Amino acid sequence: MLELLFAAAVALGRLPAPEARQGVAVDAAHVYAVDNSVIAKYDRRTGVKLAVFKGGRKKFRHTNACVVLDGELLCAVSNYPKTPMVSKVAVFDPGDLKLKRIIPLEGQPGSITWIDRYDGSWWAGFANYDGRGGVPGRDHRATVVVRFDDNWREEARWTFPPEVLARFAPYSNSGGAIGDDGRLYATGHNSRRLYVLEFPEDGEVLNLVATIKVPVRGQAVTFDRTRDGVMYGVNRKTREIVAFRLPAEIKWTAD
Repeated sequence: MLELLFAAAVALGRLPAPEARQGVAVDAAHVYAVDNSVIAKYDRRTGVKLAVFKGGRKKFRHTNACVVLDGELLCAVSNYPKTPMVSKVAVFDPGDLKLKRIIPLEGQPGSITWIDRYDGSWWAGFANYDGRGGVPGRDHRATVVVRFDDNWREEARWTFPPEVLARFAPYSNSGGAIGDDGRLYATGHNSRRLYVLEFPEDGEVLNLVATIKVPVRGQAVTFDRTRDGVMYGVNRKTREIVAFRLPAEIKWTAD
């Protein structure tokens, strides 16, 4: 399998967090550890836990990824591994982690794993699986990225290139974030690889630009918008939030 593999990303710091199983969100002063039905807010500097949301497994069975946007904490929530697949976006107040509203996403092409905002649109990843959590007639190759308008109406969708899908199998795309360069930075379920992908001008298959070794094993990732080229992820085995810097070869900011 041919990969353009850059030097490894550099780990910048680690924060122990029992909730660091699925993903992490970050703002200027805080990090938010995500574990299915639980979200915990920590002070980035001291590591002190400041707030906790416990939603219960019935309503928040699988919160996979969150992101802080315009003063709100938005989270991708699904019913994985139950079927039929149900996806929604939960919106929280990042101050006290109070739930503000739920945005149901009906009739989607998979199980939502991440969301982001870029260039006036919503973006989200929808996973499909070979086994547990999958549905008849679809496997990991049906995993897609969807662009929505402000009202969460689909505008376009793309699938991953074969070489990335092969790495996802038998699971799927767990994390994703749109960089300032307009590229998608995506992870699988448990591999130490971050895939840098471009959206094609024509066609429905993303273009693989580079594969980066990262100090996290899959799961959700997010950009630290206060530091150039810095991303956050989690190590679910050690229950740590990890900050890392992208290799210098990756020019992630827009021209």
